[in-house]
Amino acid sequence: MIPSLSTISSRLRLRQLRLLIALDEHGSLHKAAERVSISQPGATKALHEIESTLGVTLFERTPKGLEPNDLGRCVIRYARLIHTDLAHLREEMLGILQGEGGRLSVGTIMGGVPMLMRALGRLREKQPQLSVEIIEDTSARLLPLVDQGRLDLAICRSSVSQRPDDYICLSEHREELVLVAHPQHPLACSTPLRLADLEEYSWVVYPANMPMRLLLEREFSEAGLEFPRYPVETSSTFTTLMLLQEDPTLVALMPIEVAQFAIRNGLLTRLPLQIHSRTEAYSAVTRQGAALTAPAALLLEELRRENPILD
Repeated sequence: MIPSLSTISSRLRLRQLRLLIALDEHGSLHKAAERVSISQPGATKALHEIESTLGVTLFERTPKGLEPNDLGRCVIRYARLIHTDLAHLREEMLGILQGEGGRLSVGTIMGGVPMLMRALGRLREKQPQLSVEIIEDTSARLLPLVDQGRLDLAICRSSVSQRPDDYICLSEHREELVLVAHPQHPLACSTPLRLADLEEYSWVVYPANMPMRLLLEREFSEAGLEFPRYPVETSSTFTTLMLLQEDPTLVALMPIEVAQFAIRNGLLTRLPLQIHSRTEAYSAVTRQGAALTAPAALLLEELRRENPILD
């Protein structure tokens, strides 16, 4: 049986986690011991202590050396996360002590990418020593990262959460959507264009139950049309662009600012279809009661300059 969290946290030591990472990289107790500056008998003892603490075997002896089993790979993955978090802790402490720099982790949905890039560009001019991590994903996947403290801010929609009141919206922004395709799409020069004209084409769509997907489903329903069969689902801007580039028959709904970037560079064309539904505003979101770090507060100032609905 896996021991309790309190038992694990009271018995595991950071050097032991470093040893696990070194064992994964080298596959040898001797080399791993050298990496973490302990003797080989010390490394053997430390590995035994880790496995005793967790109550499981983490490595198997093979002709190639020590190789992690499934449980070992799981523990090593979290050992790396803890090591990375400590590195981030050091960066942030240095930033606080020096009065500049530090670390900022921010998440964004596709539509917020251009706005975030402009805001970060201005912020990094003022704070050139700032270390920034950016995660692009759906609102549903970004909000748990806010909960876990892995994101300082997320530019997303808190309404997708089962507990939207757990979050505070610090600034809000509208998102206009347009229909795009490869410049050589068969309907690229068609005007006027109706949604029914696109019923037989394949679509790149956002994942189910996400606001952009729900809006598209509503457009088809109000037009009395069946939602496209066999769509390609992705929340990635780059994947969407690449799919449209590779297949000139695909179409996609995309935030206008993202689309304009691709259109200016000749990657996409805008199809002349009017989208009647309005999207829900997205926001700079953090958890209720959570204090913003200094870099996050500075980023928020820049985001509020980006045509907010409300402050």
